[in-house]
Parts: sequence; C-alpha cells; structure tokens
Amino acid sequence: MKVSIIGGGGLVGSMTAYALQCGGVVSSLCVIDANKDMAQGVATDLLNGACLVPGDQRITAGDYSDIPSSNIVVITAGLRRKPDESRLDLINRNVDLFLGILEQVKAAGLKESAYLVVVSNPVDVLTYLTVHRAGLPWQRVIGLGTQLDTARFRSYLARRLQAAPTQVQALILGEHGDSMVPVWSSATVAGLPLEQWPGFSPAVAKEVFDETKTAGATLIKLKGGSGFGVGLSIREVVHALAQDSRRVLPVSTLQQGLYGVRDVCLSVPTEVGCGGARKQIELPLTPKERAGIQNSARVLREIIEQVEGRLGKVRAEVKGAPGAPAASNGQGRAIPRSAWQSAR
Repeated sequence: MKVSIIGGGGLVGSMTAYALQCGGVVSSLCVIDANKDMAQGVATDLLNGACLVPGDQRITAGDYSDIPSSNIVVITAGLRRKPDESRLDLINRNVDLFLGILEQVKAAGLKESAYLVVVSNPVDVLTYLTVHRAGLPWQRVIGLGTQLDTARFRSYLARRLQAAPTQVQALILGEHGDSMVPVWSSATVAGLPLEQWPGFSPAVAKEVFDETKTAGATLIKLKGGSGFGVGLSIREVVHALAQDSRRVLPVSTLQQGLYGVRDVCLSVPTEVGCGGARKQIELPLTPKERAGIQNSARVLREIIEQVEGRLGKVRAEVKGAPGAPAASNGQGRAIPRSAWQSAR
C-alpha cells in the first residue's frame, strides 16, 4: 500500500512519515512538498534508516504525479498557527492554500478507491470542504479530528493518576478546537470507572482537560508545534485503513443525524477500516456532553457558512450519503447501507 504525504517536508508531515516508517505496515512512502529540497531531505533521511525498521518500504520524494498510484493521501500542508491563535482563526489563511492543493490532487487523477486523510487545520472545516469537492464517497474522506486531542487526554490523565497510559480509555469528541468535548461519562482506567480511581477528583478533571485543550498552543511556544504525538495519531488512522482493523477512533467525518448533528464534519466514535468510515457510533452521553457536541456543530456551521459565503457554495451530491448510490469499498463490493448509516 502506497501512502503519499502532501506537506511531508514540514514538521507534521515528516513526523508522520517517520511514524509510518517505524510502523512497518505500508509498503511505500512518498514525500511531497512545495519545497522540493525539503521533500528530498526528508525522504533521504528516512532512507538512511530503512534497513533498521520492518517492512522493507520503498521511500521516495515525489510530486503530484504520484497521486494516481497512491492508496492513501495524507494532507498535512498548512500555515502554522500562531501562539494564542485559535485553530479557527486560521480559516481564512488556510482555506485557499488547502483548496489549491485539493484541486491539484484531483487534477492529478485521484482514484475513487483511494482515501484522503485531512490533517491541516482547521481540520473539521477542511474535511467538510473536501467531502463536497474531492469527488470521493464521504466515507473515504477522514479528518484527523480529535484523534490527537484524545491521545493527549489519555496521556495526561495517565500521568496525573500514575496509571499506565495504555490502560486509560477516554475520549474527546466534537470540534478539534476550542469547543472540544471531554467525555467523562465513559472514561475508565484498567476497566474501572474513572471516578473510582484513587486520586481522581473534579479538580484533577479540570486540570487535565485544560492541559489537553491548550496543548497545541503550549507546544508551539515550547518547540514550534506538535510533531511526535500528531505523527503517531495519524499512523493510527492510516494503519486502521491499511489493515482493515476496524478500530473505533474519534475522527472527523460527515455527520448526518448522529447526536442530533448533521451537515458538518466533526469527531464521533467511528469504526475505521476497509472503505474508510464504516460505522459511526452513538454513545449514551450525558445531557451536558451531548449539548457540547451540538455546540461544536453550531460553531463549525457558522464557520462553514462564512467560508462558503466567501468562496461561493459548492455542493456536489455527496457520494454514499442517504439517497445516493452505495459507496464502493475499493474491492468491487458495495458497503451495505446498514454498515455506515448514522443512527438517528
């Protein structure tokens, strides 16, 4: 399986390539960047260690001519967020750049069986624009969403509670941004309800969520941005697609009724595997948590309307949406509507 990373010369793109190289699952990695020297440098650096990791991957620096042969295209390119700047404040600076990249991807000949993984911020808005402009079934367009926020949340909880990070299960849903929603009601440590774990308290909950919510800005101040954590988070999504592992991940996808939300892209628990977003899952949330997701949707809808007002509305029929033909899973079989249709 070939993965092409657009923006692969930057911090996030290069860390994604390294995480995928160490994972040893994909067979080919192609680094694409507007700065061709940076792309070549990253590819060469990765190649230097190719004999030390599993998988015997083919690693190259490429360009948009590599898109037609790519199974997964990860877009990480974007303008960097400034300290104290909301992710949504990036919208007017990043949309034009991103849509220019998307048009080049389409012009190059993106195959319908490919997957697009959107990482660039504001990821939920850009994922929505991609769903309506890329010409792919909506299930094959996946935004990183709150996958990174969830990883941070679990790791910070584990550190604060002196627990093993892999035994902490907790979710951040909604917007990857200021209105993100911590789902305390289903959080556990080693299978035990979080509130029963020694040392947990409302004060700890607030401290951990505040640290999670400001993690991006903190890393920008400390080292220029997130690299390792986001690279590993992207790897989780790519591996789920490549291996058809059907892992439930908090990624951003088109919403069509789940949690009372529709016509936006935001993060809900989503089964990811062959075909992309195979199933979106509705958890029994508390009223506060459910209201939080609906607030995220309102925030994102306002931004989308602002963007569409500036660009002009482009609303091609979304492939695979209710009323449209069933989407292909890339192996010549239709995905049954029951496998992906949102619960109402």
